[in-house]
Amino acid sequence: MGSRNRTEEGTMAESRGFGIFPKLFLAMTLVAILPLGAVWFLDYRTAVDRLTFELDQRLGSQAESTANAVESWVEMNLKMARQNAALEDVSSMDAKRQRPILKAVAAEYRWAYLVHTIAPTGMNIARNDEEAPKDYKDRAYVQAVLGGAPSAQQVVIGKTSGQPALILAVPILSREKLAGVLALATTVDEISKSVTNLRIGRTGFAFLLDENGNVIAHPSERGSQKDHPALAKLGLNEGRKVEFREKDGRAVVGFARRTRSGWTLVVQQDLAEAYARITEANRIALALLVVTLGLVGLVSWLLARQFVRPILSLTRIAEEISRGALSATIDEANRTDEIGGLARAIERLRASVKLAMERLTR
Repeated sequence: MGSRNRTEEGTMAESRGFGIFPKLFLAMTLVAILPLGAVWFLDYRTAVDRLTFELDQRLGSQAESTANAVESWVEMNLKMARQNAALEDVSSMDAKRQRPILKAVAAEYRWAYLVHTIAPTGMNIARNDEEAPKDYKDRAYVQAVLGGAPSAQQVVIGKTSGQPALILAVPILSREKLAGVLALATTVDEISKSVTNLRIGRTGFAFLLDENGNVIAHPSERGSQKDHPALAKLGLNEGRKVEFREKDGRAVVGFARRTRSGWTLVVQQDLAEAYARITEANRIALALLVVTLGLVGLVSWLLARQFVRPILSLTRIAEEISRGALSATIDEANRTDEIGGLARAIERLRASVKLAMERLTR
């Protein structure tokens, strides 16, 4: 008995519109939202792809231009060294004849604080300064040139300056035979300018490492950075986009570029700042989507109520007629749509029932 009552109550509740209204509201909302959601998603993905492409292009072009500047500076100094190494006074390996040329080179190229020649034994022949000759046979750049390399470079702590220095070396040939090495010890300040002066937003910067991971130019770090994640990400590739985390946990996006000298240039920027435009675009898109959902939901709710209200009214009148209340006025009978047709049918039913009741009464 209780189950039957609950079933009747459920049927009555559904007949009053508690079942059809949420279904109609949900259907109308979905019909409106699904196309809008698809359009929003496609626009969002297009914006993200475009902004990501622009970011990659910007970091890549900055890395490329900075690497080209570094390579041009190195090539300029190596070209100058080769030209002077080919002079007869230098290839003579006579200290008296070499010294004026070495001093002239140091005076012209102010970043070259030491210009000197080295014999195959590793000992100095001549220097542009007044220091006593030193033994350089333990230097890798000396060993490389004496071993037949056309040029060599190395980042070291200078024996003369005691500061980080970039050494560029070329062979000295006499009658097409190796007679020694011409080396320029330059400060890293000059090459650092084109690297450390590069700023990208608030957090972006560039740094340069030699083939062993030692810092050539960096806004804040010194010494070895061979364990830097950008080196591991780059591998043996010429250049690629890299993403990693700094020691403090900050997510970073960058572009690593291998130079012709075997050095590694990294241009990096905090991920949050680099993708700020994407994040902002996402926030705006989500806000618009939420507002759109709210408006669509409100319109769907109002329309659903407008559709359901006459049905509820007709349902109430039908219930009244079933209980013998035959005086109800059916306002919906004036409508010209399907609901109006249903209302007129109920009106005819009410009239028929009323006529039959009057006949029975007489």
